[in-house]
Amino acid sequence: GTIVHNVEMKAGAGGKIARAAGTYAQLVGKDAGYAQIKLHSGELRMVRAECMATVGAVSNPDNANVHIGKAGRQRWLGRRPHNRGVVMNPVDHPHGGGEGRTSGGRHPVTPWGQPTKGYKTRLNKRTDSLIIRRRNKGK
Repeated sequence: GTIVHNVEMKAGAGGKIARAAGTYAQLVGKDAGYAQIKLHSGELRMVRAECMATVGAVSNPDNANVHIGKAGRQRWLGRRPHNRGVVMNPVDHPHGGGEGRTSGGRHPVTPWGQPTKGYKTRLNKRTDSLIIRRRNKGK
């Protein structure tokens, strides 16, 4: 199939899929007003045939191999330090508190108490029918 990138999910809404450096999607086929595309994650989904896309892959596939080297260069890119919940106080995070170093004491959660690490967060049942094959999780 044709290699494409910057694929629209809704016609006229602008490209949403396969925009990161070196990524692409593959146009597998077309039928009944829908186009089937295979995403970089391995997911096979349908989008409306009127949706636009750019032919080819996004350039700079070696971007993933760039070695940042030091914390300061991350800061130049606008990325702020990432603190663990287990080193915070209980007022700041569900894993916080305890005397000395502790393990967190519960299944990993976000600062707002939502389970993380494998917890499914997808709620959009309306577009479930457009996903033909889900991505295979690397478990």
